[in-house]
Amino acid sequence: MVTFLHYMLASAFLFSIGLAIALTKRSAIVALMGVELMLNAANINLVAFNMKNPSLADGHVFAIFVIVIAAAEVCVALALIIKLFQYFKSVDLHQLNQLKEK
Repeated sequence: MVTFLHYMLASAFLFSIGLAIALTKRSAIVALMGVELMLNAANINLVAFNMKNPSLADGHVFAIFVIVIAAAEVCVALALIIKLFQYFKSVDLHQLNQLKEK
């Protein structure tokens, strides 16, 4: 049987992996995937807390809200990555330091 603790551990594990990916990878697209992994970990937390207290439907509503926000975030982030690729001809985040110097 899957308990509340299992959901919390899985969520913490996914969040840790997403955070490590977002902080260490050089590619903007891979960093974006790390952020999405962290958002999915938050969704697991919300649904697990809703499972613990089923009288409130807030966890599911917040999870759907997070999914919608994540979809909008991906659209904006991919548009920014495309523009950065057109300017720098790369998606390497370390090359974006040129924005600070100008």
